Amino acid sequence: MMESKTHEVTVDIVILTIRKKKLEVLLIQRGQEPYKDKWAIPGGFIRLTENLDDAAKRVLFEKTHVKDIYLEQLYTFGDPYRYPNARVITVSYFALIRSDDLKLEAAAGLNIQQINWHSVYNLPDLAFDHRQILDYGMKRLRERLEYTPVAFQLLPRKFTLTQLQRTYEVILNTDLDKRNFRKKMLSLGILNEYEEFTKASSKRPARLYSFNDEIIKAQTGFVVDI
Repeated sequence: MMESKTHEVTVDIVILTIRKKKLEVLLIQRGQEPYKDKWAIPGGFIRLTENLDDAAKRVLFEKTHVKDIYLEQLYTFGDPYRYPNARVITVSYFALIRSDDLKLEAAAGLNIQQINWHSVYNLPDLAFDHRQILDYGMKRLRERLEYTPVAFQLLPRKFTLTQLQRTYEVILNTDLDKRNFRKKMLSLGILNEYEEFTKASSKRPARLYSFNDEIIKAQTGFVVDI
């Protein structure tokens, strides 16, 4: 005897970026119940013919018009009371992106009022258990900083050590000692050093660096586009 369906499965995508020297998360304002008018992480139900990764990419594009980014599976949230009047399990994803030149918009008919970036340190009330999901994403990001060069996803292809330090400080929400930070970064062997400098201005030109592509691929599985 076939059992009746007991649950639904969704995907939720935590998208983080640095804008105006702040770490921000991409949120949508819901236009329907449950939690009408509340802000939420972009997400949606998977289709019967989709695997989880494909569903996450589709939902993200439909709701924000963001595509072609590296998504990493974060965690599965399955509290039986996380969704009102239904049993819904969600598989969360996580990505870091550069927000420059992104045009945020949703497909028609999705009952989305707004799409916007919000500081992770000054959030509105979030729908469902999305604050818990975001907190988990932040925890994962900070842990990853300790052993993988994930900051490459937030920086330009070539950057200064000052830019790199500021990225770490924004993510960790703390100031770091300049000398110790630079010594540690240079000792890890994850940076390429160039005989190139920032353009001369009123400030002293700074040397440019990039992350080593082979190390990024080995540690994250991500292939950097040149």
